[in-house]
Amino acid sequence: MSSTLKIYTLAILSFLVGTSEYIIAGILDKIAESMGVSVVTAGQLITVFSLAYAFGAPFVMAMTVRMERRKLMLYALFFFVIGNGLAYVLQGYELLIISRVIMGVSAGVTVVSALTIAAKVALPGKQGSALAAVLMGFTASLIFGVPIGRVIASAYDWKAVFGGIALVGLLSIIIISLTIPRIEGEEPVPLRKQLALLKQPKMVIALSVTFFWIVGYSIFYSYISPLLITVTGMSDSTLSTVLFVIGIASLIGSRFGGFATDKWGIHRALFGGLSINGIALIMIALTIYSPAILIPMLIVWSFAVWALGPPQQLHLIALAPDSAGIMLSLNNSVLQLAMAVGAGIGGIAVEQVSLTFVTWVAAAGIAFAIWAVILSRRNARSEKSIQMTGQQST
Repeated sequence: MSSTLKIYTLAILSFLVGTSEYIIAGILDKIAESMGVSVVTAGQLITVFSLAYAFGAPFVMAMTVRMERRKLMLYALFFFVIGNGLAYVLQGYELLIISRVIMGVSAGVTVVSALTIAAKVALPGKQGSALAAVLMGFTASLIFGVPIGRVIASAYDWKAVFGGIALVGLLSIIIISLTIPRIEGEEPVPLRKQLALLKQPKMVIALSVTFFWIVGYSIFYSYISPLLITVTGMSDSTLSTVLFVIGIASLIGSRFGGFATDKWGIHRALFGGLSINGIALIMIALTIYSPAILIPMLIVWSFAVWALGPPQQLHLIALAPDSAGIMLSLNNSVLQLAMAVGAGIGGIAVEQVSLTFVTWVAAAGIAFAIWAVILSRRNARSEKSIQMTGQQST
């Protein structure tokens, strides 16, 4: 099998794992109804998945760093199938929580392994494109996985979604074992070295951009289905279409984010994307009962959210070019932690105020992200000024 086909196989795997993470947002109202729990309680299924991903996956990766990568991926896929299978067959909210923990840890290990293998099997000079292709699978899960999951849940039952993911996971195990070569493990990076970067204020500020951006995203997206169904009165078919359209917008936004970064620079791309994101959220809050304005604003919001990915990745790499892998790993953990925190904050907003209030709280999260970008830019200018002064003195 050619290198390109191997990478696309890993991208499809990333799509499958991404769907298992994001699908809850698309069927949250149906889970809450069938389980006899509140929407807020059902929303914690997003929180536990993200927490398991954020803390469990790095721990497993650290413990298995020397293990052959294909074997590790196959083990992770096996537990991923188990987690989805349990969600399909077991009854009760508490058991569903357990299945989500298993999914979260195994999904995180699968994605990290896929990225590692993609970099190894890529042709010389094509490693960046290979990683982008695998990550694109995650984005594609928003475009196709979530709306398709909504359609399946409407036509049959929400449990059928997890049953389908488990079956495709089993097929993936067979395909991966036949197509992906053995990739030896690596020398472990001491945890002390990984966490040393967090002692630098500029690194903490840069990672806080990711944290607040994703918190804002998670607060809103976690409750988008019950919000649009309950408040605006959308039908299931209309909601599926809207989820598909904003998924397409996220793909276009991701592409545009790379262009914007090259054209205007990292900080301008981040500031512009976050500003549009915040404005879109405020407009959504103000036009929640006007579908003609609401739907275009949802498209703008999704476009702006995912346009932030490329500049933020480059932002982190530029700050620590010699420790890019560690920074991106930390960023991934921060992202999943933010997903969990956002879902939790969104639940509090719904429970204490109303479903519509999540939009305003999400906008507040984006405001904090904008402030973090401003601080990061000031730090960058200050360091540049110090460097220029030092060069002149010598």
